[in-house]
Amino acid sequence: MPDPLRLGIAGLGTVGAGVVRILQDHAALIAGRAGRAVEIAAVSARDRGRDRGVDLSGLVWEDDPVGLARRDDVDLLVELIGGDAGPAKVAVQTALAAGKDVVTANKALLAVHGHSLAEQAEARGAVLRFEAAVAGGIPVIKTLTEALAGNEIRRVMGVMNGTCNYILTRMESAGLPYETVFAEAQALGYLEADPTLDVGGIDAAHKLALLAAIAFGTRVSFDAVEIEGIERVSIDDIRHAGDMGFVIKLLGVAQQTGRGLEQRMAPCLVPADSPLGQLPGATNMVVIEGDAAGQIVLRGAGAGQGPTASAVLSDIIEIARGLRLPTFGQPAAGLAAPVAARSAAPTPWYLRMLLVDKPGALAKVAQALGEAGVSIDRMRQYRHDEPHAPVLIVTHATTRDAIRHAVEGARASGVLVGEPVTLAIELP
Repeated sequence: MPDPLRLGIAGLGTVGAGVVRILQDHAALIAGRAGRAVEIAAVSARDRGRDRGVDLSGLVWEDDPVGLARRDDVDLLVELIGGDAGPAKVAVQTALAAGKDVVTANKALLAVHGHSLAEQAEARGAVLRFEAAVAGGIPVIKTLTEALAGNEIRRVMGVMNGTCNYILTRMESAGLPYETVFAEAQALGYLEADPTLDVGGIDAAHKLALLAAIAFGTRVSFDAVEIEGIERVSIDDIRHAGDMGFVIKLLGVAQQTGRGLEQRMAPCLVPADSPLGQLPGATNMVVIEGDAAGQIVLRGAGAGQGPTASAVLSDIIEIARGLRLPTFGQPAAGLAAPVAARSAAPTPWYLRMLLVDKPGALAKVAQALGEAGVSIDRMRQYRHDEPHAPVLIVTHATTRDAIRHAVEGARASGVLVGEPVTLAIELP
């Protein structure tokens, strides 16, 4: 049997401890499937004394992850620190510079520096893999780079942040306002230290940018992703969507068009009876549309110790077997610089407005929509006791720019109270 593959694991948080546990529990199984033993040569973490629920007593420790990356007895660095800068970035660069392979779960690092790291890896004959960086235990990276490699990808879309999906589905099922469920999620430990990364859509946008690069053969372009979080979604929006047969999801969509690469992460309405509409709790789902394979739906746990550690191990075993793929599915030199395009594909839209309660107010809104070329499909005016009249409008398929123009016209008419809510309706 070939020599063991020797790992240096940087970061022993939830995922790192999970990787150690799987390696300890399934050592013989992994060796049989990989064709060689996979061993931990050394680890690095900030607190040696912390109880992580796994036996670390026999492991060699390094205080500095960069020192771990330099060790002669480490063949492959497993980077599980996180963050797009600092020790995570330096440790990965150090390992690649030494020609060592790297497996990471760090979507922020790859979304910001992925292309340069891919170039560095290929220049040194190293492999950089990141299955665990997107959608936890769902094998979406391998699906795109391997199973669908013969397809021209038409569209990638999905729910890629379990915390946001938990908040939205909890609001729907319990009838609770956003602020209450946000506090609940924070108490349960579901939110990042900076909650904006989750509810602001940034975490999910990192993942979308990585999938788009693989799907469409472009360099990662996180800065070009249009991002809107779920902070403005109210319990009223949840209820109104349900009345019309929809649910609200934080949905990522990427597609290559004649104008360029569209990438957007925003709350949208989807049919309640669709696979995306039925997605519960913290689960993730990615939908890939290929010209030959058709629509592929991948669903599973988007986070958590077991699922994410499982994804890390899948990359480690792939490298142990000798499979050496380019980081984004094709050589970095062949990845095109993307032309960023704003979403212009026509789709129905949901609009919720508060109007001054006086004669002619609704007519002025209808006029503004008509002047923008927006056709109304359905409209409801709810009974109210307040001095402002809530109005709900669903349009026929139209463009994002037309909706913006219509809202500007309605605002100029003087009948709007506050900011209207506008959400696209995506039909998977």
